[in-house]
Amino acid sequence: MQLGLIGLGKMGGNMRERLRRAGHEVVGYDRNPDVADVRTMAAMVKKLEAPRVVWVMVPSGDPTRETIAKLAELLEPGDLVIDGGNSRFTDDFENAKMLAAQKIGYVDCGVSGGIWGLDNGYGLMCGGDKKWVTKAMPIFDALRPEGPRDEGFVHAGKVGAGHYTKMVHNGIEYGLMAAYAEGFELLEKKDIVTDVPGAFKAWSRGTVVRSWLLDLMVDALEANPHLDDVSDYTNDSGEGRWTVEEAIAMSVPMPVISASLFARFASRQQSSPTMQAVAALRGGFGGHQVMTIAEGDKLREGAVPTRSTKKESAPTQAKKRASAKKASSQSAAVASQANVGAARKAATSKKAPATQATDMADTARGQARAAKAAPARKSVGKRAAKKA
Repeated sequence: MQLGLIGLGKMGGNMRERLRRAGHEVVGYDRNPDVADVRTMAAMVKKLEAPRVVWVMVPSGDPTRETIAKLAELLEPGDLVIDGGNSRFTDDFENAKMLAAQKIGYVDCGVSGGIWGLDNGYGLMCGGDKKWVTKAMPIFDALRPEGPRDEGFVHAGKVGAGHYTKMVHNGIEYGLMAAYAEGFELLEKKDIVTDVPGAFKAWSRGTVVRSWLLDLMVDALEANPHLDDVSDYTNDSGEGRWTVEEAIAMSVPMPVISASLFARFASRQQSSPTMQAVAALRGGFGGHQVMTIAEGDKLREGAVPTRSTKKESAPTQAKKRASAKKASSQSAAVASQANVGAARKAATSKKAPATQATDMADTARGQARAAKAAPARKSVGKRAAKKA
């Protein structure tokens, strides 16, 4: 089968190679001429026989949207576009609508497997009409891992379902990685544990926490047992944020994935404003020493903390308390004014305050779900009554 493939980076390049090994003809285009098979996107389309299938594997957001918009001009009715990048599922609705106007098919496909997919295969999660998914099935079968199809591929549902499923997959990945990482830190801190890499390796067979991520952790610790000189600065590519946003929108409690996302945010802070506030509060209510950033850095390096032996006089303490009380009153007044301002603005615009509008939307969604589920509950009740 022929395939046009746009984006030949780490994953796209390996996907092209895996497809060629399976006997498919791949015409690849990339902005980097050193890896591209053709010089332009138009030249790639020209080399493909109709009806064409083009797979887009470029960064999410504008690069993907612009690429698909260009394909809408180049392709013909009956052709198919597959977005295999990490696009937000809401983008799929617009992409599908734009291509449908030209009678061009669209499938969104979440792809997992990273740089190991070339040899191990890729986990694939697709969304779109069945006829378009069926059309591209030879490509999906070549890319997925060997073995039963349903253990490496899913047609998850309508347009957007593939990227939505991949988004949740990546959210789970955040949580799993954070759990392994926290376990590593605790083992490292305990003096009676002398072989932390060995502990992780021992979990890789026969335990309930074994996984490919655990295998990767074992490899990392065998190469660098204490992760010396590895920065804790950790980026996120977006899927974790989107997962948490969806959890809020759908009222789904998601404390583990949310905490793992926020841990990544914390990793990028040179100093934590949150903990600065905690230190200030401890100093305010308990008289604990409030250190400068330089003093805190010295403590992190193992220096012995210095304590002030001079005790403040009662008048000084009273003065501080009075000052703190005044600041607290001023803060409360500012907050109150802000609330009054928000209410006044809502009244003037004749719109509900933001929080009220959100609550109303949540209530409406809940009522819609309940109404949808009512017939099913009624049917189950009737069957139970008959059995009784």
